[in-house]
Amino acid sequence: MTWVQLRLDTDPEQAAALEDLLLESGAAAVTLEDNADQPVLEPGVGEMPLWQQTRVTGLYPADTDMDAVFAHFPDDLLARCNQRVEILEDRDWEREWMQHYQPMQFGERLWVCPSWLEPPEPDAVTVMLDPGLAFGTGTHPTTALCLEQIARCDTDGISVIDYGCGSGILAVAALKLGAASAVGVDNDPQALVACRDNAERNGIPQGRLRVLAPEEALALPQGEAQLVLANILAGPLMSLSDTLLGLLAPGGTLLLSGLLDTQAEGLMAHYSPYISLSVAGEKDHWVCLRGSR
Repeated sequence: MTWVQLRLDTDPEQAAALEDLLLESGAAAVTLEDNADQPVLEPGVGEMPLWQQTRVTGLYPADTDMDAVFAHFPDDLLARCNQRVEILEDRDWEREWMQHYQPMQFGERLWVCPSWLEPPEPDAVTVMLDPGLAFGTGTHPTTALCLEQIARCDTDGISVIDYGCGSGILAVAALKLGAASAVGVDNDPQALVACRDNAERNGIPQGRLRVLAPEEALALPQGEAQLVLANILAGPLMSLSDTLLGLLAPGGTLLLSGLLDTQAEGLMAHYSPYISLSVAGEKDHWVCLRGSR
C-alpha cells in the first residue's frame, strides 16, 4: 500500500498540538523525532526531556485529500512550521530492516549473526539471532558491551542468570561459550517467547536454558550463579540490587549495563557495601560495570 506523509518541522512547544491535529485530520499514525541530531538519554527523576527541534510526521492513505487535511490546522500554527508532503513508496519493511543487520564480532571468539545470513566464520562461536519484538540484537552499545565482557569471561561449566533477558542474546552467548546452564528472566511475555525461540535456533536444549517471569524467578536458589547479568536501566539496577546480589555465588561475577557514564558512580556507590564494581567498558556514553564477589 502506498502512503502520503505530512512532515512538520517545529519546536517542542508546538509538537503536542500538531500531533493532536494530525490525528484529528485522519492520520493513521503519527511519529515525533529529533530534527537536530540531539540525543535524549535516560531522564532524571521528574524530568521530561524534549528535543530542541522536533519533526512531527503524519501518515495518511494515498487517496487522502491533503487540502482537507490542511484545513484542520490554524493558519498561524502552520506558518510557524516547515511543511512538506511526500509520497512514501511501498516497501517490504521487514526486508528493509534485514538488509541493514549484518554479522558482528565481539572479542576474539564470538559472533552474532542474523538467522537469515550465513555465519562469516563457520568455526567461530556464533549466536544465530532473530530478535523478533524483544530488545537485544548486539547493535545497541549496552548489549555490545555485555557481549564483549562475556566473551572475555571463563564461562566453561558455569551457571548464568540473565535478568532482563530480552531476546536472550546474552544467555545464549554464554551457553554457546561453554556455560553449563542459564536462566533468562524478563517481565515482557514477548521477550520470553523470543528467548525460547533463539535458544532453539541455536540448538540449546531446553534443560540448559530456563525462561522465567520475575515472579517465577523468586524461587531460584540463592547464591549459586557464577555469572549474573543485568542489561536494563540505572533505576531498575538500583531497585533490583538485593535480588541480583542474592543470586550471585561467592566468587561469582556481576555484569551490569544499561546505564550512562554519568550514572556509573552512583550505582557503584549503591553496590559498594556488598561488591566492588568498576567500569569494564564504555561506548557512546553507555558503560558496563563488572565486579566479583
